[in-house]
Amino acid sequence: METAALAWFKSSYGGTQGDGCVEVATAEQAAHVRDSRDVTRPAFAIGREGWGRFARFASER
Repeated sequence: METAALAWFKSSYGGTQGDGCVEVATAEQAAHVRDSRDVTRPAFAIGREGWGRFARFASER
């Protein structure tokens, strides 16, 4: 999938001081993740089931 057409959202945990952070965009089949400091690097995709497990894990922390 062409990731340039996706709506990217920056993590609210990234801060405003230029800290390292990620951006996420969801699509029908996967969640796409990229480095917010270097959006020219390739994003990687995580299947919806795997993303759901990660999100549940992260929300418990």
